[in-house]
Amino acid sequence: MSEPMSEPRLRAKELDAADGLAAKRAGFVLDAGDGESGDAVYLDGNSLGALPVAVPGRVEDVVRRQWGELRIRSWTESGWWTAPERIGDRIAPLVGAAAGQIVVGDSTSVNVFKAVVGAVRLARLTDGAAGTARDEIVADATTFPTDGYIAESAARMTGCTLRPVPPSEVPGALGDRTAAVLLNHVDYRTGRLHDLPSLTAAVHAAGAYVVWDLCHSAGALPVGLDEHGVDLAVGCTYKYLNGGPGSPAYLYVRAELQDRFDSPLPGWNSHAEPFGMRPEYAPAPGALRGRVGTPDILSLLALEAALDVWDDGVTVEAVRAKSLALTDFFLECVEAYLPEGRVECVTPRAHRERGSQIALRCRDAGDVMRRLIERGVVGDFRPPDVLRFGFTPLYVGFVDAERAARVLAEVLTEAEADSEA
Repeated sequence: MSEPMSEPRLRAKELDAADGLAAKRAGFVLDAGDGESGDAVYLDGNSLGALPVAVPGRVEDVVRRQWGELRIRSWTESGWWTAPERIGDRIAPLVGAAAGQIVVGDSTSVNVFKAVVGAVRLARLTDGAAGTARDEIVADATTFPTDGYIAESAARMTGCTLRPVPPSEVPGALGDRTAAVLLNHVDYRTGRLHDLPSLTAAVHAAGAYVVWDLCHSAGALPVGLDEHGVDLAVGCTYKYLNGGPGSPAYLYVRAELQDRFDSPLPGWNSHAEPFGMRPEYAPAPGALRGRVGTPDILSLLALEAALDVWDDGVTVEAVRAKSLALTDFFLECVEAYLPEGRVECVTPRAHRERGSQIALRCRDAGDVMRRLIERGVVGDFRPPDVLRFGFTPLYVGFVDAERAARVLAEVLTEAEADSEA
């Protein structure tokens, strides 16, 4: 006779039964089962989202028919040429933007470079007549490393000084020399959600331009780019947007700034007459001037298929509500199953400060994550001592969250026993 389920396991089943997004799970390629019998629990969607079931068939059509049969005709007949802005318009509602402000293409790093240099040029256009020297870039000191590398290079290119500042200290660090500010909406290590509205307002009060990196927020929580007057934003599409490994990133340029946005990477795809082959560069109107070279069609159209999961009325607000419920429940299970003090949660408990991941500080974290993955709970490890668990509400359920916490407790017990032995 099997032993009775623990209270958290019963609650998990009840919560899944009442979950309005539970049916979305069937739209992804995941291990079968209910997450209780050893099936994998995938909590690494904050690094690479799961495969949407619509993608393989769409990609096969792109390869076999559009490329294989139509060949070059597909640039017009299959809509390849307009894919960067068409797919940008599909991402726009997920980040609170109106159509015509997002173009998809290139990597996040490349788009960060475009946006930061573009922001400096905008600031100098604005203040040039007044003689103000805008020669400082402020960057999130806790940022994902590539943003820091790109910001440093952009500073050298534009003759600016780079000033790394923790997000909480940014308002006090701004001044009349600040040209651009690069910030992460959600901290990739801890899952801390930064205050986009107030930080954007502080940057604008200083007469500077802000660039937001949305890699760890787009598709998981409301962003409100238009509502809060964000100038420029970038983001990847392979995390909560499930676009696939290396799927192209996107660039947002607020409509009011588009006619002045001066990209440091002008290419034939962003030319006003791309097929005119003119030696002089003339930028295309609107967000199109964020394009550079020939679009990566296979990845672009895989991403377009992945975005179909949002087409039947799913709202970012519903996703956010489930995300908070999932992460709350996971923390409750961790506290119920683990000995006090064995792990430390470094993700803020306050909802207004939390993204869609939980980061736990744990000694021997690398070994612990290896054991978790062997047991079918897939998260990731960030040196020196952080376990990261990403919760993608479209396919992660409460039974998954409970099982992850329970297996974590078992792994930690085993690790302690091995250490003592």
